[in-house]
Amino acid sequence: MAPRSENSIPSHLLMWQRVREYAVPPSMIENATARRAVGDWAGACAAARVDVDLDLRAVRDRHGTELATHLRADLRRLAPDLLRWHMPRSAPDGRLRAGLTISLARYGSSCGISPQLVVRTPPARADAGQRMSLALWEGSGSDATSTTSTFTSTSDHAQHPYPHPHPHPHPHPHPHPHRRFRLDLHRHLWDSDRSGELAWRCGAGAAPDYRWASSSWAAEAEALLRAEGRPRGPFTVRLGTRSRAVLDLVAPDDSHAPTFRPLREALPPQEVAALPVLPEAAARALPDLELLRNGLIAADRLHPLVAQALAARTKQMIRTVRTIPTASTALAPPVNPPDDPHQVECRGEVHRIALRDGTLTAIDHDPAQLRREELLVAFGGPPLPCLRAIERVHRDPEALPAVRERLGHGDIAGALAVVEGLLGPGAVLRDGPLREELESAAARRIDHGLFRSGLVAAHPGAGAAAGGKAPDLRYAEAAHRPRLDRRTPFSVRLRQSRRNRPRSALT
Repeated sequence: MAPRSENSIPSHLLMWQRVREYAVPPSMIENATARRAVGDWAGACAAARVDVDLDLRAVRDRHGTELATHLRADLRRLAPDLLRWHMPRSAPDGRLRAGLTISLARYGSSCGISPQLVVRTPPARADAGQRMSLALWEGSGSDATSTTSTFTSTSDHAQHPYPHPHPHPHPHPHPHPHRRFRLDLHRHLWDSDRSGELAWRCGAGAAPDYRWASSSWAAEAEALLRAEGRPRGPFTVRLGTRSRAVLDLVAPDDSHAPTFRPLREALPPQEVAALPVLPEAAARALPDLELLRNGLIAADRLHPLVAQALAARTKQMIRTVRTIPTASTALAPPVNPPDDPHQVECRGEVHRIALRDGTLTAIDHDPAQLRREELLVAFGGPPLPCLRAIERVHRDPEALPAVRERLGHGDIAGALAVVEGLLGPGAVLRDGPLREELESAAARRIDHGLFRSGLVAAHPGAGAAAGGKAPDLRYAEAAHRPRLDRRTPFSVRLRQSRRNRPRSALT
């Protein structure tokens, strides 16, 4: 088995390869696992960049001790780093799918209220840091598309002696749990006690089926329909933006395993939209299996819980993959370690550039000579080749793509570690792409802070429809669609002018 060239690798595998390299760094897994091992579930969430928007005492006061006990047990079993590993992502950059509310656990229905433990991702305008948040969503009945939604931690804020730090919850564009991205039927993707189920749930022993896990659709559909209170019947699988398969789960009798087949009679679009949707986690193949089969990742680079679950079913495949170089190693640009000086041809000689006293410097030049050369450059003179090389590393280093990937996935500490390894901790960044990337990441974190604090109640362009007047801002805060005119940002106009359904009778 030989490593594949970059041109022959499908684009979605290249995306998942970058995700597995940068989205959940080993330091996050190590810190979150250490906190979870001692029972500190809140510390584990903090290590995995997951904000907690719920209060267990408020849950107990509102819903009773039994539900609070179940919720506390789920939080202690929650592996937030494993949840981040399996979260839905968007192409082509592989970042968290923005503006999602995903159900992790359901706690039954009582008095018309069906509480659910949910994880939320911020909207795209506030996704700096790639943070997530945990909350308790309250819906009327068992329907995940209910219109009733509150934060339990804030509903009892006035009477609780230790109020939640966020008395006014930040607005979320989609507060209701999404049917397609539910994880309450796939606890092995976030529950540390059930992570061993991953091998047989993802079909690790089955033949490769490219991007679809069709070999397990029947079993997953049976679990889905049972959760919906339907023993058998039709369900849908989303195959693309405008494509979905309508299938029927059938079985000869109760003693035979169910199977699925295409629905014999076509249903109206309204009825198809109301059918249960097979969750994305069940419809698609596990990306880690595809990466292993294509030699794009080594087994020791997987999440420890994932590697442990897959080891028994894919032992031969993993052993084969370990003997070949991974594509991430073959395709990554060469980066010199700090103890390996850069070599530069300067004035007919080969000089070295290395870290000295916390900064990158030309070690084969006298400090006095370097000061004179820098002074000459300030007056417009030609710089030494060594100084040009140092300037180039400061402005646009070879490791800039790796820094960008880490910043995009929220790994600020990892990005700064790469920069310090190249330039030293005492370096002063100069104008250029590297500094622009770091400044842009810092500025975007302000947008996330405004979103979390609730200071931006609507899209920034919502009040621009009428010049940002107070009545129009209140109108926007009431979730009304603003009037579109020339002052509305183009991105907002484009999104608001789209119809949910394609127009008919147009030529």
